[in-house]
Amino acid sequence: MVEPSDETLMALVAAGNWAAFDRLILRHQDAVWRTAYRMVSDRQAAEDLAQDAFLRIFEAADRYRPEAAFRTYLYRVLVRLCLDYRRKGRAVPDEAAVLAADESGGPDESLVQSERETIVRHAVARLPARQRAAIVLKYNEGLAVREVAEAMQLSVKAVERLLARGRATLERRL
Repeated sequence: MVEPSDETLMALVAAGNWAAFDRLILRHQDAVWRTAYRMVSDRQAAEDLAQDAFLRIFEAADRYRPEAAFRTYLYRVLVRLCLDYRRKGRAVPDEAAVLAADESGGPDESLVQSERETIVRHAVARLPARQRAAIVLKYNEGLAVREVAEAMQLSVKAVERLLARGRATLERRL
């Protein structure tokens, strides 16, 4: 059986199909939470932002037009929410919270790899919000630069500059 595309599911959601929305949530919830967490460094805030992103997607289902991939649309909503959260002066949690182990890691990870990941997560958490968003979307979520640009509502050149500045900052810090 072929799984329906995200765009097909959104059309069903617009028609009032709750099961289609549940499928969209199940398909994307882990990546959305992970992205929100990497952007705000607060587990509870990430959960709230992820839920808010899905709620906004649901509320706008009848206005959704698949001009870009659904995933890009979802990240656009999420990034906007995360940037607003950071812009409103919400503090990034203290270093201990940022350095907390990522739940997605397996028990067989070597100590060196775990320490390296912790150092990188901490350095990314200290980037300016827009650089951090671009880095997370490109390198953690695997979006193409064009998709990052669409999600952040920026030009490709602007995203390339954010990525270059973010990488340069990370190189200095690491």
